[in-house]
Amino acid sequence: MKLTRHLAVGLVVLAIGATAALSYFMDLDRVELAPDATFTRMDGTPAHVSQLRGKVVLVNFWATTCTICVKEMPQLVATHHKFSARGFETLAVAMSYDPPASVVNFTESRRLPFTVVIDNTGSVARSFGDVKLTPTTVLINKHGEIVKRYVGEPDFAALNRLIDRLLTEA
Repeated sequence: MKLTRHLAVGLVVLAIGATAALSYFMDLDRVELAPDATFTRMDGTPAHVSQLRGKVVLVNFWATTCTICVKEMPQLVATHHKFSARGFETLAVAMSYDPPASVVNFTESRRLPFTVVIDNTGSVARSFGDVKLTPTTVLINKHGEIVKRYVGEPDFAALNRLIDRLLTEA
Protein backbone atom coordinates (compact mmCIF):
# COMPACT_ATOMS: atom_id res chain seq x y z
CA MET A 1 0.00 0.00 0.00
CA LYS A 2 2.83 2.41 0.90
CA LEU A 3 4.65 1.61 -2.32
CA THR A 4 1.52 2.34 -4.37
CA ARG A 5 1.05 5.69 -2.64
CA HIS A 6 4.71 6.63 -3.24
CA LEU A 7 4.41 5.54 -6.85
CA ALA A 8 1.26 7.65 -7.31
CA VAL A 9 2.93 10.70 -5.75
CA GLY A 10 5.99 10.12 -7.92
CA LEU A 11 3.87 9.94 -11.07
CA VAL A 12 2.07 13.17 -10.16
CA VAL A 13 5.40 14.94 -9.57
CA LEU A 14 6.74 13.56 -12.86
CA ALA A 15 3.62 14.74 -14.73
CA ILE A 16 3.89 18.23 -13.23
CA GLY A 17 7.58 18.39 -14.14
CA ALA A 18 6.94 17.19 -17.67
CA THR A 19 4.16 19.74 -18.12
CA ALA A 20 6.42 22.52 -16.85
CA ALA A 21 9.27 21.44 -19.13
CA LEU A 22 6.97 21.20 -22.15
CA SER A 23 5.53 24.62 -21.39
CA TYR A 24 9.04 26.08 -21.05
CA PHE A 25 10.23 24.67 -24.37
CA MET A 26 7.05 25.72 -26.15
CA ASP A 27 7.68 29.31 -24.98
CA LEU A 28 11.12 29.21 -26.60
CA ASP A 29 9.44 28.91 -29.98
CA ARG A 30 6.92 31.66 -29.26
CA VAL A 31 7.45 34.78 -31.33
CA GLU A 32 6.54 38.14 -29.87
CA LEU A 33 5.71 40.69 -32.53
CA ALA A 34 6.60 44.30 -31.87
CA PRO A 35 3.50 46.44 -31.37
CA ASP A 36 2.56 48.73 -34.22
CA ALA A 37 2.87 51.78 -32.02
CA THR A 38 2.15 55.17 -33.51
CA PHE A 39 4.66 57.87 -32.67
CA THR A 40 5.47 61.42 -33.67
CA ARG A 41 9.00 62.42 -34.56
CA MET A 42 10.38 65.64 -33.13
CA ASP A 43 9.83 67.34 -36.48
CA GLY A 44 6.11 66.63 -36.08
CA THR A 45 5.77 63.86 -38.65
CA PRO A 46 3.74 60.84 -37.58
CA ALA A 47 4.98 57.28 -38.08
CA HIS A 48 4.28 53.67 -37.11
CA VAL A 49 6.67 50.97 -35.97
CA SER A 50 5.39 48.74 -38.81
CA GLN A 51 6.84 51.23 -41.32
CA LEU A 52 10.28 50.07 -40.16
CA ARG A 53 9.73 46.43 -41.22
CA GLY A 54 12.70 45.17 -43.18
CA LYS A 55 15.09 46.96 -40.82
CA VAL A 56 16.62 45.96 -37.52
CA VAL A 57 15.24 48.44 -34.99
CA LEU A 58 16.46 49.40 -31.54
CA VAL A 59 13.83 51.14 -29.43
CA ASN A 60 15.33 52.83 -26.38
CA PHE A 61 13.07 54.21 -23.64
CA TRP A 62 14.94 56.94 -21.80
CA ALA A 63 14.69 60.18 -19.86
CA THR A 64 16.96 63.21 -19.55
CA THR A 65 16.79 62.79 -15.75
CA CYS A 66 18.02 59.18 -15.91
CA THR A 67 21.78 59.11 -15.26
CA ILE A 68 22.25 55.68 -16.85
CA CYS A 69 20.33 56.85 -19.94
CA VAL A 70 22.56 59.91 -20.30
CA LYS A 71 25.67 57.78 -19.72
CA GLU A 72 24.71 55.20 -22.37
CA MET A 73 23.63 57.74 -25.01
CA PRO A 74 27.13 58.05 -26.63
CA GLN A 75 27.16 54.25 -27.05
CA LEU A 76 23.70 54.35 -28.65
CA VAL A 77 25.00 57.03 -31.02
CA ALA A 78 28.08 54.92 -31.85
CA THR A 79 25.92 51.84 -32.45
CA HIS A 80 23.61 53.84 -34.70
CA HIS A 81 26.54 55.20 -36.72
CA LYS A 82 28.09 51.74 -37.01
CA PHE A 83 25.00 50.04 -38.46
CA SER A 84 22.66 52.68 -39.93
CA ALA A 85 23.99 52.28 -43.47
CA ARG A 86 23.10 48.57 -43.32
CA GLY A 87 19.39 48.97 -42.54
CA PHE A 88 19.51 49.66 -38.80
CA GLU A 89 17.18 52.19 -37.19
CA THR A 90 17.20 53.67 -33.70
CA LEU A 91 14.15 55.15 -31.97
CA ALA A 92 14.86 57.00 -28.73
CA VAL A 93 11.54 57.29 -26.91
CA ALA A 94 11.55 59.96 -24.19
CA MET A 95 9.26 59.04 -21.32
CA SER A 96 6.01 60.92 -20.77
CA TYR A 97 7.26 62.55 -17.55
CA ASP A 98 10.29 64.06 -19.29
CA PRO A 99 9.64 67.75 -20.07
CA PRO A 100 9.57 68.20 -23.86
CA ALA A 101 11.87 71.25 -23.65
CA SER A 102 14.49 69.13 -21.87
CA VAL A 103 14.23 66.41 -24.52
CA VAL A 104 14.58 68.93 -27.37
CA ASN A 105 17.54 70.61 -25.65
CA PHE A 106 19.27 67.26 -25.00
CA THR A 107 18.65 66.05 -28.56
CA GLU A 108 19.95 69.24 -30.15
CA SER A 109 22.92 69.78 -27.84
CA ARG A 110 24.10 66.18 -28.31
CA ARG A 111 23.19 66.16 -32.02
CA LEU A 112 21.49 62.80 -31.75
CA PRO A 113 21.57 61.26 -35.24
CA PHE A 114 18.49 59.06 -34.85
CA THR A 115 14.75 59.50 -34.45
CA VAL A 116 13.75 60.94 -31.08
CA VAL A 117 10.16 60.55 -29.97
CA ILE A 118 8.51 62.50 -27.18
CA ASP A 119 5.96 60.07 -25.74
CA ASN A 120 3.70 62.74 -24.18
CA THR A 121 0.82 60.40 -23.43
CA GLY A 122 2.88 57.31 -22.59
CA SER A 123 1.13 55.35 -25.36
CA VAL A 124 4.38 54.09 -26.92
CA ALA A 125 5.68 52.89 -23.53
CA ARG A 126 2.34 51.19 -22.81
CA SER A 127 2.31 49.44 -26.17
CA PHE A 128 5.74 47.93 -25.49
CA GLY A 129 4.59 46.27 -22.26
CA ASP A 130 3.96 49.31 -20.10
CA VAL A 131 7.60 50.31 -19.82
CA LYS A 132 8.24 52.22 -16.61
CA LEU A 133 11.97 51.71 -15.94
CA THR A 134 14.66 53.59 -17.83
CA PRO A 135 16.63 52.75 -19.71
CA THR A 136 14.68 49.93 -21.32
CA THR A 137 15.83 48.83 -24.74
CA VAL A 138 13.97 46.56 -27.17
CA LEU A 139 15.63 45.04 -30.23
CA ILE A 140 13.39 44.14 -33.18
CA ASN A 141 14.46 42.02 -36.18
CA LYS A 142 13.64 42.64 -39.84
CA HIS A 143 10.41 40.65 -39.51
CA GLY A 144 9.06 42.86 -36.74
CA GLU A 145 9.74 40.32 -33.99
CA ILE A 146 11.11 41.32 -30.61
CA VAL A 147 14.44 39.54 -30.25
CA LYS A 148 15.73 40.94 -26.95
CA ARG A 149 14.71 43.24 -24.11
CA TYR A 150 17.17 44.96 -21.81
CA VAL A 151 16.32 46.77 -18.59
CA GLY A 152 19.28 48.89 -17.60
CA GLU A 153 22.37 49.50 -19.67
CA PRO A 154 22.99 46.67 -22.14
CA ASP A 155 26.36 45.07 -22.74
CA PHE A 156 27.07 47.06 -25.90
CA ALA A 157 29.69 44.62 -27.26
CA ALA A 158 27.14 41.78 -27.09
CA LEU A 159 24.38 44.04 -28.41
CA ASN A 160 26.51 45.04 -31.38
CA ARG A 161 27.29 41.38 -32.18
CA LEU A 162 23.56 40.59 -32.06
CA ILE A 163 22.70 43.55 -34.30
CA ASP A 164 25.39 42.50 -36.78
CA ARG A 165 23.99 38.95 -36.87
CA LEU A 166 20.40 40.19 -37.31
CA LEU A 167 21.43 42.46 -40.17
CA THR A 168 22.94 39.50 -42.07
CA GLU A 169 19.80 37.37 -41.71
CA ALA A 170 17.24 37.36 -44.50
